[in-house]
Amino acid sequence: QVQLVESGGGFVQAGGSLRLSCAASGRTLTNYAMGWFRQAPGKERDFVAAISRSGGNTQYTDSVKGRFFISRDDAKNTVYLQMDSLKPEATAVYYCAEHGPFPNDEVSLFRGSYSYWGQGNQVTITS
Repeated sequence: QVQLVESGGGFVQAGGSLRLSCAASGRTLTNYAMGWFRQAPGKERDFVAAISRSGGNTQYTDSVKGRFFISRDDAKNTVYLQMDSLKPEATAVYYCAEHGPFPNDEVSLFRGSYSYWGQGNQVTITS
């Protein structure tokens, strides 16, 4: 079983940047697609970004395209979410998650298809 721990969150002014990290332990992340989701107060946990097992396929929710970038370093067993030009509406708890094995180099935007989750990391954007 894999354990996922997010870090890198905090407070930042609108227009600023943060990089979230998701470190895995228990086993390697190699061969698993990974995703980032976020949950604002009183709202559902929504998809933000996903990366395939090779890193060659990435998907983003429309509101973050061109500003957020997901990447992975399998040697460090870590997935990252670089967040630039942050807006106050990005304030949320951010979660990383591991998807079950895909037969191909696919990703999923669906929360229910992810098997393991981190504990979440608060990101607060001040205006």
